[in-house]
Amino acid sequence: MIKLAPSILASNMMHLEDEIKVFEKMKIPYIHIDIMDGLFVPNFSFGTAAIKNMRKMTDMVLDVHLMVYDPIKNIKLFCQCGADIVSFHFEATNKPDKAIDYIKKYGKKACITINPSTMERAVFPYLDRVDQVLVMGVVPGFGGQGLLPHTLDKVRNLRKYIDANGYNVDIEIDGGILPENLEQVIDAGANVIVGGSSIYKDYKLEENIETLYKIIRKYNK
Repeated sequence: MIKLAPSILASNMMHLEDEIKVFEKMKIPYIHIDIMDGLFVPNFSFGTAAIKNMRKMTDMVLDVHLMVYDPIKNIKLFCQCGADIVSFHFEATNKPDKAIDYIKKYGKKACITINPSTMERAVFPYLDRVDQVLVMGVVPGFGGQGLLPHTLDKVRNLRKYIDANGYNVDIEIDGGILPENLEQVIDAGANVIVGGSSIYKDYKLEENIETLYKIIRKYNK
């Protein structure tokens, strides 16, 4: 099943509740929320208060992506404020096992993320314990970038390894996903698709979502 996850990094925060109503109407399962600390990536974004507010607005799955150094210090806060999935970067900690343990301790789904420069085999040892692996299709920190083609090879290799070992692990991809490359991304093996500019372009949310859904429906028959 291919799932679409709008990235609210591209949203108009003044109208977020209205946007969420559109997502619910269009039966989108996830909201992707990028948390940036200005250190691990050169930008800042949301905090726990924003997630608490979103949790009050919707029952949609809140897919929280921690782009922060030493994520273990932050996991408890984000688990307790309403996240359903918590993603941390492999590059941001030297204790991935402990990060996974913390996320599971609070009853949330665990996701491990890799940057475009990280080899996918680096996270193979953790795939038997996580629920999802996130492949960054761009260098994280800013929206509107183009998909780096070599990241699709990472998705292919991860899908091959996951399937060969019988793991029940979603592959999420974030960055540069457009209608023009969506089929390539899905064919590579990704099944959770984060959309930013592709959903918010010209602020025609329903029209843009339907464009993506026309492609996704081919795979969800």
